[in-house]
Amino acid sequence: MARVRSFPAALRRAALAAAAALLTGSCDRGILNPVGPVGSAEKTILINSTAIMLAIIIPTMIATVAVAWWFRAGNRKAVYRPDWEYSGAVELVVWSIPALTVLLLGGIAWIGSHDLDPAKPLKSPNAPVTVQVVSLDWKWLFIYPDQGIATVNQLVIPAGTPVNFQLTSATVWNVFFVPQMGTMIYTMPRMTTRLNLQADKQGIYDGLSAHYSGDGFSGMQFKVHAVPPQQFAAWAQNARGTPKALDGAAYAELVKPSSYVKPMTYGAVAPRLFESIVANQAPPPMLPKTTPPSMRVSPKPPLEPANAR
Repeated sequence: MARVRSFPAALRRAALAAAAALLTGSCDRGILNPVGPVGSAEKTILINSTAIMLAIIIPTMIATVAVAWWFRAGNRKAVYRPDWEYSGAVELVVWSIPALTVLLLGGIAWIGSHDLDPAKPLKSPNAPVTVQVVSLDWKWLFIYPDQGIATVNQLVIPAGTPVNFQLTSATVWNVFFVPQMGTMIYTMPRMTTRLNLQADKQGIYDGLSAHYSGDGFSGMQFKVHAVPPQQFAAWAQNARGTPKALDGAAYAELVKPSSYVKPMTYGAVAPRLFESIVANQAPPPMLPKTTPPSMRVSPKPPLEPANAR
């Protein structure tokens, strides 16, 4: 009998432990676990806004229960006043709390919209890395114009260094989003949007499309590898040795609809490919491969995708 009685308690403990693990695990890679200045600022705004709105929600919930309990049929102390129609004190409370809440939320939105302007460069002693992002059906193309390389469904960035994103779409509207780095932003055909982000911690982070765009939407995901600057330079140098080139023919093949595409790297990119995509024009012919003057060569080994976090 003792074993039978202890089973429900053990089951409850196991269920609580599983629920706690599920909740903490779901937050480990989300917006509540930021890895950069933009994500951290947005987390603060989210928490502050929630706390301010609770100033209305909690009193309202308490008042609802209190009024229902006080004016119950069995409470003879409750006074029935059919002619009551106005109370200055009640009006003051009813209107002042929402007004203060709106003012506080408006102040947070005003400050945050200016401080976290996506196009505003991040303050850092390190020079930013430029990455041109193109949303396709259903994959992500990342072009590194200074390094002369490109990747598909894999974004490699140096940790502690701002990344200047230039984004567009070769097909329909989409949304670029790395939850732990913050600030989702639209990609639109024949338009260029700008976004500045930074990852302060080394690791591998999830990136995704946050806007439904058709049958292959569920497979439109990528990984962000934040690595030390020396390792990033070595990876870029090694990537230039990849024989595959992103010329007009390769881009025409890449732009065809496909989903769950495995990461790939192009060792050369047609000049001004991003600008051609924005203008909806055919890419210009390839030029002879040369080492960009901004390329930093490091003796360290290239990026290893496994156990980078």
